[in-house]
Parts: sequence; structure tokens; C-alpha cells
Amino acid sequence: MAEQVSDRITDGPQPKHQQLRELLIGLVVPGQAIPSERELMLTYGVSRATVRKAIDGLVADGLLQRTHGIGTFAVRPRLETRLHLASFSQDMRRRGLQPSTRLISVTRALPPAEVTDWLGLAPGQKAWRIVRIRLADNTPIAHEDGWYPAHLLPELDQQDLAGGSLYEILGREYGLWVDQAEQTLWGESADAGMAAALAAPLHTPLLVFRRRSIAGGQRIEHVVSRYRGDRYMVHMELSRDDMSPATPTPEGSTL
Repeated sequence: MAEQVSDRITDGPQPKHQQLRELLIGLVVPGQAIPSERELMLTYGVSRATVRKAIDGLVADGLLQRTHGIGTFAVRPRLETRLHLASFSQDMRRRGLQPSTRLISVTRALPPAEVTDWLGLAPGQKAWRIVRIRLADNTPIAHEDGWYPAHLLPELDQQDLAGGSLYEILGREYGLWVDQAEQTLWGESADAGMAAALAAPLHTPLLVFRRRSIAGGQRIEHVVSRYRGDRYMVHMELSRDDMSPATPTPEGSTL
């Protein structure tokens, strides 16, 4: 039977801030605020310095997160993904989470030059721009800004872009099943606008994915997704390329 942690703080050999740390670990609920410093002082009969030392340690360990003007919250475990070709909805369902989407905008517009080049559009040819917030169990996880060729996807704006997987819509309604993609990853810090969109603190680290997708040989998608780095992490399995030393050539022979 596991040893129970006492709910009292004593003058024993273990420092009081360490005792409070263990109590907080047992009490916190991911995503919820912990009691205020004053409440902890009154509840456990300790000084403000003891409370701050315990909390500072948990923040440093990534178990708590301070949000200025709101409070200190228990951090939700990061969602881990393996790099593979799947929609956000498929990815979340595989984890046993409920995906949902908040549609910010869908417009038919002229894309930037980089997007025009990738999608193979003629100068002046428009594309659908779809901006969405992706959620898992109602928690904002990612901001998506995607472009899709309008001439291949008539009336895409009439589809239920908040109700399910966009990849499923592309396949089911237009016969364009995404079967190939290239993806680039980099890091950013959330500015005020992105932090607000993701309900995240200012300067939250972001994992940024640029995905360029192909369906049946047709370039169909250019999307940049910004994931909260405190909610999401990437797992990669690596294998060694053929980097073994060259086989010695017998003396006098040529290749």
C-alpha cells in the first residue's frame, strides 16, 4: 500500500516548502488554478516565503504555470504525437480525446506568392483561405491558417468546416484524398494576437508546422499550424542512413 502524504506541515526534518510541494502535487487538478498564496498560508500555517518557494519549484519543474493577472494553474500533460500523415481530428481521436473546431474565417482570396507557387495557381487566381482553432476536449491546441485551390473545390465555404475533418471533406465531397505531404517544423513565441487566439500566456512557446499536401498527384493544401508548446510535443523515431564507411577497394582494382 502506498504511503500517504500527511495533510499537515510540521517542523520535522523535511523542509516546510518541500512538504507543501508534495501536498500541492497531490491536490492540483490539470488546467485548474491552485489556491492563492494567502489561502495556502492560512490553510497550512506557513509563511509567504515558504509558499513562494514551493510554488517556484513547481513552476520551474513545469508542473505549474503562472498567468499574470489570472493566477497559477496546474499544467495539463502535453499531448504527444508521432509524425504521420493524419488530420488533427484523426490524431486526437487516436489519443481518446474529443476533437472540435472553432471556425474563425473562410474567404476566397489571393494567396501569398509562396502559396501561389506551391499550389500551381496562375497569377491572380484565388484560393480558399481557412483559419481555424483546433481543440481537444475543449482545450485550444492549435491555430491553423490554410490555403486550398478554389477551382478544384467549388463551394468549399458551404461545407461544415467546423464539424469534422477537412481531409474527410476533401475526400468524400471532392474525391481528393490526401495521400502525400511534406512538413517543416520550427519554433516561435506567441505574440499577443496568437496568445489570445489560443487562450495562452503571452510568449508561450509554439511548435509551428508548415504542411504541403498532395491528393492523387494534385497539390491541394498549404497550411501553417501553430501548436501550443506547453500542450503538445512531437515524438520521432530515427534510423541511421547508410553512413557506414566505404568498403575498402582491393588493391589494383577500380570502381
